[in-house]
Amino acid sequence: MIFGEFVPRKCLLRFKIQYLEKNMFTVKKIISLSVFLSFFLFGIAQEKHSLFNGKNLDGWTIHGTEKWYVDKGELVCESGPDKQYGYFSTNKNYKNFFLTVTFKQEANGNSGVFFRSSIDGVKIKGWQVEVAPKDKHTGGVYESYGRGWLIQPKPEDEKYLKTEGWNTMEIKVVNDEVTTWLNGHMMINLKDETIGKGEGFIALQIHDGGGIKVRWKDLIIQELP
Repeated sequence: MIFGEFVPRKCLLRFKIQYLEKNMFTVKKIISLSVFLSFFLFGIAQEKHSLFNGKNLDGWTIHGTEKWYVDKGELVCESGPDKQYGYFSTNKNYKNFFLTVTFKQEANGNSGVFFRSSIDGVKIKGWQVEVAPKDKHTGGVYESYGRGWLIQPKPEDEKYLKTEGWNTMEIKVVNDEVTTWLNGHMMINLKDETIGKGEGFIALQIHDGGGIKVRWKDLIIQELP
């Protein structure tokens, strides 16, 4: 009985080894394919591209009667005769991303960069990274038609805004976390559950009141997983 039981077990073990050897190549192919797809998808997620082509307003939608136009390869927003709010939104929605924008305030620079937003007429809902005159909280986050200011930069960080010349702002939005930098200096870091649930486009703003003119260039976005 012992010899009779041993033979089938030995044969079964040999069969398993042979089966594994025959299928090892297939297993390796599956693993290699999975690794390749992971790197491929990661590469897509990390690719940078420009939101503004420097020639026209393709890829964007104007909301309101304020002025949005291209001049010398730069995007210009300027108050119109109605002196109302105006918005310039991407035709595509963005969830998680790293966005770089460069701006220059030629006149009153009360503007902003909205993210995960939606709009009805010129009533926009979402979150704004502030772009404003000095000591008016550039880089802070404001919730439109909601809770208002969620976070403002520290008073000592207001000095990083250049009132003359170009400023570079970086905005990172991942799930429920928002971080902003102005000219290389971190302005705010915020984690907020409501932001984490948000969906929508990116938009630039002209504040109401008239007298506003801001130039924009190098709007580069990097979508993140």
